[in-house]
Amino acid sequence: MKNVSLTLGALVVLMAWSFGGCASSTARYSLDEIKDYPPAVQENIQQGMVAIGMTPQQVRYAWGAPSTINLLPPTENGKKKEEWLYSSGVFMKKRLLFIDDKLVDIFPAPQQVNEIKKDEQQ
Repeated sequence: MKNVSLTLGALVVLMAWSFGGCASSTARYSLDEIKDYPPAVQENIQQGMVAIGMTPQQVRYAWGAPSTINLLPPTENGKKKEEWLYSSGVFMKKRLLFIDDKLVDIFPAPQQVNEIKKDEQQ
C-alpha cells in the first residue's frame, strides 16, 4: 500500500508539472537587460508571454531556454530558419519557428497572439 501511495504522489507531481506551462516563475533576466526594449516587448517578457516578431533573446527572457533547437534548411531566399521546442512533460509542447532571428509562428497558437509591430522591435 505504501508503494501505491508513493507512485500516486509522484504521478500527481508529474501531472502538475506537465500542466504548469513552459515558463517557470523564476526571472531569467534583470530589468536592466530588458530596459532598452520597447514597452510592449518588456511587458510580454515580464508576463512570460511570447509574441510574433520577438527575437530569440527576447523569447529566452520570457520562456527560458528551449528543450530542443532544430536548425532547419534556409528559406528559398537564404534566410536562417530555426525551430524551438518547449516541452514540460508528456502533455505540454510548444513549437516556435524563427526566420532570420524573428519569431514567425507559435504552435499550438496561444488563445491571444500578440504581435510586435516593426516600429516596436529592437
